[in-house]
Amino acid sequence: MEETGVKVVKTSAKGQVVIPADLREQIGLRAGAKVVVRLTGDGAVQIRPVPQDPIAAGRGMFASGVSLIEALKKERREDEAREQAKIARFLRAPGLAERGARRRSGRRASEGR
Repeated sequence: MEETGVKVVKTSAKGQVVIPADLREQIGLRAGAKVVVRLTGDGAVQIRPVPQDPIAAGRGMFASGVSLIEALKKERREDEAREQAKIARFLRAPGLAERGARRRSGRRASEGR
């Protein structure tokens, strides 16, 4: 995009501003088009046109980033490992390991004595 000089515009009583024609032309802004207006961290106002087809405009947006599916799978593997470690700590508690072993083998404490 070609760099343009600073433009100073007035606001109307309703808070409206007129975007200069050369800037509207550069960004392809037509009459009646929608724009996104946001306040940036440094207090500046940013105005961007909403694409005609936002879905097509967003296509490929995350192509170079981390796969969300892979990140979810990794998080689930880590959760499973934490749960297994928690269960193992519980079963190693004094007296619980023997009871847990009997339950897993299908015997109750009252059986087989």
